[in-house]
Amino acid sequence: MKWAIIILIMMSLLGSMMWVMPSPRERFLAKLRQQASRHGFQVQMVRMTPPRAAGQVKPETLMATAYRLPRYNLEKEHRNNFIEWQVFRQVAVANEGLPEGWCWGVGERCLDASQLAILNHLIEQLPAGVTSVESTPVHISLYWDERGDENTLDEFKVLLQPFIDQQF
Repeated sequence: MKWAIIILIMMSLLGSMMWVMPSPRERFLAKLRQQASRHGFQVQMVRMTPPRAAGQVKPETLMATAYRLPRYNLEKEHRNNFIEWQVFRQVAVANEGLPEGWCWGVGERCLDASQLAILNHLIEQLPAGVTSVESTPVHISLYWDERGDENTLDEFKVLLQPFIDQQF
């Protein structure tokens, strides 16, 4: 009887330890986010509210993972006059100048034709898991579902570099 109780207690402790251990997906995300940090990204969990989709009465608030590249090259004057913009992967009314399936959250009609061309090129290259792109004076961000690998981070860095270089 003593042995049965000892075995039961040991199994209970082992079960508790297994329950606390991270899943393979959690280990993958930790490694991916660590790699992102090495690539210069800041990774944040944020709450975002996309614009109302076509036929939607009330917009929904979502939790998303933002991969942000900080902007270190803006002068104070440019930072104060910076035009912020954000686009979302969804069908909505505010979609002027964007590919089909994308809409503006902020900044519609604020970018010139060359900037729109660069943005549209970025949108065409993005994997399906990227739901939004945002540009502020502080950073440029991709909101991503984190289905990819370290190579995806390299691609993101290359795709976002023109926005850093051209300061929009």
